[in-house]
Amino acid sequence: MQKAETVDEEENKRYNQDKRGDGLPEELAFKKSHLENIREAKEALEIEAQQKVNYRQKGATGTPPDKTQRNFTDPDSHIMPAPGGKQFIQAYNAQIAVDSNQQVIVAARLTNPNQPSDKGQAKPLVEAVTFNITRLPHQVLADAGHSSKDAVEGLRTQRIDVCMPPDKMHYSEAMLASPRGRIPKDLSAADKMRRKLRTKKGKEYYALRKQLPEPVFGQIKQARGFRQFSLRDIGKVSSEWQLACIGHNLLKLFGAQGHGLARYRYVMVA
Repeated sequence: MQKAETVDEEENKRYNQDKRGDGLPEELAFKKSHLENIREAKEALEIEAQQKVNYRQKGATGTPPDKTQRNFTDPDSHIMPAPGGKQFIQAYNAQIAVDSNQQVIVAARLTNPNQPSDKGQAKPLVEAVTFNITRLPHQVLADAGHSSKDAVEGLRTQRIDVCMPPDKMHYSEAMLASPRGRIPKDLSAADKMRRKLRTKKGKEYYALRKQLPEPVFGQIKQARGFRQFSLRDIGKVSSEWQLACIGHNLLKLFGAQGHGLARYRYVMVA
């Protein structure tokens, strides 16, 4: 009884005399404030829809579709396809860049809440790499999700060798015959990239993705069990993701004791 009275007194000080602490939050307890939250969420969805038009995302109309949803507890997260594409989860899109020698993460970030896809993320990720290692990477490999004309041309202007397919590729497609002869002058940027990835070197470079950045995600998620963020808000979740990547790098550095780390040659974007 004494313990119960002590708890009651503490709760009265914390939540006031008329509240026990296990009731609904104030924003949900009153209809007026709940409706105000709904209006704010609707306005936020309308802003996101307009920003998709500004980012020139495919199919963007400037108006949120009827099925568009917004999470009240963590609006920075989005509903995204789970691995395999057969179900959806509330998630963040985590990005990493990995060097081609020891699978060391040289940059890690989360996408802008208004850009849940990989489109347009190659350039800011390479900028993060350049800031961290104080120089440009020699080469960037990325999957089709990152591909766009602006991304490829922007990286090429910095004299970076880019391997970024405009279409989804399976590693079994590496058996396609290599092109011969001179490159036709009238080829589009996308066709030039398709041709490049069919060459012997292009196949070898792109095949590195399955043994460099993809295993890193597997090591973090499967071997270390980091499959879910514990925090909310993109700022806090970004810090949590950075911490997970630091842990990965520390293990890589520990494993490299006595062997040394080779100089960075390529950057893999996943």
